[in-house]
Amino acid sequence: MRLSSRKRSENKMELSNTGMIDIVFLLLVFFLVTSSFIPPEKEIRPAIATEKKNSSRASSDFEKAIVEIVAEGSTFLYKLGGIKTSDKQELLESLRAFPNKIDGAFVKSDDDAPFDMTAQAISTCKEAGFVVVTFVVEAD
Repeated sequence: MRLSSRKRSENKMELSNTGMIDIVFLLLVFFLVTSSFIPPEKEIRPAIATEKKNSSRASSDFEKAIVEIVAEGSTFLYKLGGIKTSDKQELLESLRAFPNKIDGAFVKSDDDAPFDMTAQAISTCKEAGFVVVTFVVEAD
């Protein structure tokens, strides 16, 4: 039973899908254009070239430059590997012979060693071209 004589019309709201489809295709094209495709891993060339003939390096290439200030009797000496010297110039020449300057040098000092020798060892390492010089304190 109807109380009103007017026909009741249902107001349905319809969304247009055309705009949404346009946006989806624009996004798809954008991602395809801006993406970069990488080759398979087996086709990638290594960034580090190796020598086929002599692949083993000399052990001096991997040695660290460690300058120790050690007591020798009543005096103190600079010790670099097997070289012991009290001359700063000789220490500088020995440090310049090291091929690996990027890894840095290390300066170790006895507790009784004079401060000026430690400071000279650090400045000599910097003068020899080492990028980083680290002062190492030995814990007792």
